Amino acid sequence: MLAHKWWAAVFVLLILITAAMAQKKNELAGGIGRTFIPDQGIKPGPIPLINNVVRSGKGFSFEINYARHLLNNGFFALDAEVPFVGNPDEDLGSGNGAVPSTYSSYFVTPAARVRFFAENALEPWVSLGGGYGHWTFSRTQVFGGVNPGPTTKNGGLLQGGAGLDVRWTKFGIRLAARDFYSGELPLNVNTGKSHQHNIVVTGGILWNF
Repeated sequence: MLAHKWWAAVFVLLILITAAMAQKKNELAGGIGRTFIPDQGIKPGPIPLINNVVRSGKGFSFEINYARHLLNNGFFALDAEVPFVGNPDEDLGSGNGAVPSTYSSYFVTPAARVRFFAENALEPWVSLGGGYGHWTFSRTQVFGGVNPGPTTKNGGLLQGGAGLDVRWTKFGIRLAARDFYSGELPLNVNTGKSHQHNIVVTGGILWNF
């Protein structure tokens, strides 16, 4: 049921993007890259563990972004944007066998974006927003046991990002880095952390229409 609701939300987002295509001053961008998550130490129990850390891989990730250009005074421009970021296969490693082996994550975070040197060939920008994250965890642990913990999580996110657009005519290239600041994940161990940084770095193309 949750999966159906999630895909319904994505479908509604695509409808909104399609409707916006009839207007001017819109932007659609897509990119691929990697997600970087800092290692998290596990709080020691009565018996010390070898490799007492949760290590995350560098999961292949993608971003689809719709933006509406709102203001432009020649030096800076203000946009409303909706980044949608997916990390379909994030591998986990640890000496503690309770940790899930993999998970997937999907984030959507409406945001305000400020572009500097608007309408120039090189446009650096910053973004700030917040939204929703969904995670699905494997049913197996790192050493093959059955995952006894939750296999899904939904929660709020804060998003901060920066990037550089290289533009010509209606098209361009984008380099972007975004940090999605989420709550702790159900890793079946105590890391002592209440939040997690999910840093997504992508490169791709953009289209103004």
